[in-house]
Amino acid sequence: MRQVFSESSVTSVANRNRRVWVFDLDNTLHDADTYIFPVMNQAMTQYIMDHLQLDEEDAHTLRRHYWHIYGATLKGLTRHHGVDPNHFLSETHQFPELPQMVIQRKRLRHWLQQLPGRKVVFTNAPQHYAYRVLYLLGVDDLFEEVFSVESSRFHPKPSVRGFARMLRSIKAKGSDCVMLEDSLPALRTAKRIGMKTVWISRRLHKPNYVHYRIPSVLALTHVRL
Repeated sequence: MRQVFSESSVTSVANRNRRVWVFDLDNTLHDADTYIFPVMNQAMTQYIMDHLQLDEEDAHTLRRHYWHIYGATLKGLTRHHGVDPNHFLSETHQFPELPQMVIQRKRLRHWLQQLPGRKVVFTNAPQHYAYRVLYLLGVDDLFEEVFSVESSRFHPKPSVRGFARMLRSIKAKGSDCVMLEDSLPALRTAKRIGMKTVWISRRLHKPNYVHYRIPSVLALTHVRL
């Protein structure tokens, strides 16, 4: 029996195949809060102490202040203190024990393989760290591009300039993309430029610029996009 497809169903399939899934890395594809972020935050605080001659309390406060204002401590340090971004990233993302720090997520590889469309990673982390994490998760070969903070020329999320560079790099429009991310400021920018937005969070409140809220990327199978 010949199967007949309507014009709308053919268009729907074409749209799904053209779709670009834009994944954040830390606390989206894997859990960074448990082991990685505490070490990373301490390393950043220590870097500020060493290079700006601040005590620990003031360095911690400054790190948090820039993170809240810019979405990334790096942005504040380069803008206001002339810090070399490459040196900062190298010093704060070493993690010799990273294999023991990355928490495996069962079914992640299988789930990503079943997801139709292109897949990229868009992260504020440095490229060497991002590739190491993806390799340890066993999914590094499933992404056509890892767009790191170096790729954005140090305009990290939620900067519109960083998003624009990412879209040019992957040759896509905002309307082609679905962004999965744990950071609300980044999702706010994503919505502004036309992306569908998926917030990875267990919080109940959902801002109006978030299309869907799910507790884990694996729960995306329950969302109709």
